[in-house]
Amino acid sequence: MEGWDPNTKSTLTQIPLLSIKAGPRDGAAWTQRLKEEYKGLIAYTSMNKSNDNDWFRISAANPEGTRWTGKCWYVHNLLKYEFDLQFDIPVTYPSTAPEIELPQLDGKTHKMYRGGKICLTVHFKPLWAKNCPRFGIAHALCLGLAPWLAAEVPILVDSGMIKHKDDVATSIL
Repeated sequence: MEGWDPNTKSTLTQIPLLSIKAGPRDGAAWTQRLKEEYKGLIAYTSMNKSNDNDWFRISAANPEGTRWTGKCWYVHNLLKYEFDLQFDIPVTYPSTAPEIELPQLDGKTHKMYRGGKICLTVHFKPLWAKNCPRFGIAHALCLGLAPWLAAEVPILVDSGMIKHKDDVATSIL
């Protein structure tokens, strides 16, 4: 965590590290891993809410916990930009990080590929590999999606690639 800003360090240290190295094909061990994932997500969500920094909602979309969906948002110039969020847990998880998708932004930025998957290869994936299996879904959101939104949404808004929902509604009238 050397070279990280104090807020990132503080946030990261409050998300529980995971201990079970299991993926979707590992039966009962995967169920135990999912319990750890939920504990991490609950801790991260609670921390965000208590710091008035709530920025996502997510839940498993299937009983196996291999498909996740939800919403994420970013506030820019006092306007909230909200996006659908989804990802699948890869069969090689936790050795391989999930590929986070924001389908509504597909094709709007160079830092995205294949159907709205955000590009995390340069910064996040080496960090994930170094911390496997201790990192989980909450860590992917905190260290992958959050910085991506902070870097990309202002550029997308300022370039006109995305518009606020109120601006879109006004232009239709």
